[in-house]
Amino acid sequence: MSVEHHLLQADNLAKHYPVSTGFLKPKGLVRALDGVSFSLVAGKTLAVVGESGCGKTTLARQITMIESPTAGHLRLDGVDIASSSADQRKALRPKVQMVFQNPYASLNPRKRVGSILEEPLVIHTQLNAAERAEKARAMMARVGLRPEHYGRYPHMFSGGQRQRIAIARALMTGPKLVVADEPVSALDVSIQAQVLNLLMDLQAETHIAYIFISHNLAVVEHIADEVIVMYLGRVVEQGSKREIFDHPRHPYTQALLAATPRVEAEQRQIKVMARGELPSPLDPPPGCAFHRRCPHASEVCRSEVPVLRQVDNHMAACHHAEEIG
Repeated sequence: MSVEHHLLQADNLAKHYPVSTGFLKPKGLVRALDGVSFSLVAGKTLAVVGESGCGKTTLARQITMIESPTAGHLRLDGVDIASSSADQRKALRPKVQMVFQNPYASLNPRKRVGSILEEPLVIHTQLNAAERAEKARAMMARVGLRPEHYGRYPHMFSGGQRQRIAIARALMTGPKLVVADEPVSALDVSIQAQVLNLLMDLQAETHIAYIFISHNLAVVEHIADEVIVMYLGRVVEQGSKREIFDHPRHPYTQALLAATPRVEAEQRQIKVMARGELPSPLDPPPGCAFHRRCPHASEVCRSEVPVLRQVDNHMAACHHAEEIG
């Protein structure tokens, strides 16, 4: 019996940004991440969902080592990224790659496709030019690009083809983890399924793990194994895809699901509407951050921050999770 390998583990991960609130005023503090914990098994996909401003991209920046966390632990292959040395980070970086949201902006328009794909190899390997070109051409074939595309520029491709180039670039160093930040939201709906299926096929071939960041729950349902729902820097619900979609216990998750179009009548959720807008992260509400928008809010919600706890077969941070379920 095989033992699951936890490739990535976050424990109370936090990222705070000091922000100027005006001339001669004290600096405010934005808690973009505020005590986030999760684990990701090798070869699986963890989806991170929530509205804009909930902390999804900040989380991606910690995992890809673009930024360092303010507090907490983030372990990749057993190495704590937060307390690692410069040499350890250099060794870890090829293991984690990123696919960005906008394929029109993430590719250098002055470089040909071959050069774009070979650049990670120039940085992270000792391969010669012929070996780099051979690897780049092989990767192009794996993501469905033709040999003649090697010498073309990004502007000569469609959005879906450009995202295939971006995926190929992310896989050039043989990473164990790819962070995909809204990788299909800039694409036509007709192309989204092709790119998602490509990601899933590559995962089956290479046993790579994904952190899949999205606000589109229809996309998440197609690709995810586990899901965490974030709101204002905190995880409000966490569990397997089926648990989150079939038995949501947090009103925010229910509101997100209710906003997802469904064809089958039996799959449509009861309409739970979130009132108002996401609060300012500079001035979050006391108690549960969602209470001002929640139809189930009570006095305890206005004064006490709910902890993420076990409710049936998954985790939820809601004082009324049992009643809502």
